[in-house]
Amino acid sequence: MFNFWQKFLLYAKLPEMRLFWYFLPLVFILFAIEIFYLPTLALWFSGGFFIFLAAIILVNNLRLARSNLEIKIERNELTSVIATLRDGVIAYDSNFKILIFNQAAEQIFNLKRENVVNVRFAPEQIKELRFKLLSQILFPSLAPSITKRSEAGAYPQVMDISFKEPTMEFRVITNKIIDSAGNLLGFVKIIRDRTREVEVLRSKSEFIGVATHQLRTPLTSIHWVLENLTNDTLSDEQKKMADVGLKASSYMVKVVNDLFDVFQIEEGRFGYNFEKLNIVELVEKIAFKTKEVCAELGLKLIFQKPEELIEINVDSQKISMVLLNILDNAVKYNVKNGEIILTIEKLSDKPYIRISVKDTGIGINEKDANKLFTKFFRGENATKAISTASGLGLYIAQNIVRRHGGEIKFESELNRGSIFYFTLPIDPKLIPPKEIIYGEE
Repeated sequence: MFNFWQKFLLYAKLPEMRLFWYFLPLVFILFAIEIFYLPTLALWFSGGFFIFLAAIILVNNLRLARSNLEIKIERNELTSVIATLRDGVIAYDSNFKILIFNQAAEQIFNLKRENVVNVRFAPEQIKELRFKLLSQILFPSLAPSITKRSEAGAYPQVMDISFKEPTMEFRVITNKIIDSAGNLLGFVKIIRDRTREVEVLRSKSEFIGVATHQLRTPLTSIHWVLENLTNDTLSDEQKKMADVGLKASSYMVKVVNDLFDVFQIEEGRFGYNFEKLNIVELVEKIAFKTKEVCAELGLKLIFQKPEELIEINVDSQKISMVLLNILDNAVKYNVKNGEIILTIEKLSDKPYIRISVKDTGIGINEKDANKLFTKFFRGENATKAISTASGLGLYIAQNIVRRHGGEIKFESELNRGSIFYFTLPIDPKLIPPKEIIYGEE
């Protein structure tokens, strides 16, 4: 009961209760006048009517006061959350009148909230220096460089906007504000300042690029010298030492080359040369070369070749890298007298082809599945089987396949084998228009 009266007193002070408080004294005044002029029966009837009317007004006003108070509390909580967000938040109506402009947005655009809220923006305001950056975010077509990360017309819209002099990198997410009936009320933009993040990523990539570039030349020379030494007349002991050095230098050259490939991929400068070709013929050539290696190691490679000719747009060199990497893993991590099945097929329900490699190898631990395509990662059982490997092959393969508009996946059972497969689009329109810089996905 105490809580009821406590809540009633709280609601009674709200503006929504004014109608009831205005009506209540009016009822008393009318009732007092009617005492002198109306008979008893009519007086009771009139009094009952006014009490009933007052009760209806009281209940409705209390409901309105309670719902409005809850809305105000929720709005204040939302305002507090928006105010403390590290990302800039701008909400505006369909006429581009700014409704919300939080503290992070003030810092990003160097504008005060009071100078922006309730101001209606138009593309022409780009001419005002203080509103130039804000206008380019509100109207992205005015920005110097934009990269769309979502499909046209789909919400939320995600895009990266880049500026020079000064260098700034923003990720802008735009979504609709709609009411319960689905009517458009406006839009909200979340602006994340990625300038520092992108600079760090680029600096790291540049360091790797410079380091690998500087290492490639001397390592190639060392490898060449050791290769020539093994061909010379040497004692058995000397030849053994030269072979060890040659294997080590070969491994180092491969690691450096892989690192350089990663650097170029993450910089968006790996360089692709797409051309229409018979993918079955390309896969068959790779299968023929791998069969020779398998035969030397006592493995069996089966190529399940489709009857029909399949022509698609690919970079033959890059796709060869992907397939050779997967086949190389199937050979290295297979068991004695093991088997590898290479398959290429058209998907019946999608405009894609699928190339798969099934092996009878050591398999992949379930706990390693989520990390398999990350840089430098190698499963525990793979490390035990072969200690020397960079852990970059599948990362590079995944990026190449994605650049072609496909996906790479795998299924595996520990100690029973794995199936790695990747898809490539038949329709060239499904190939992404350009390379993606690392961190911009």
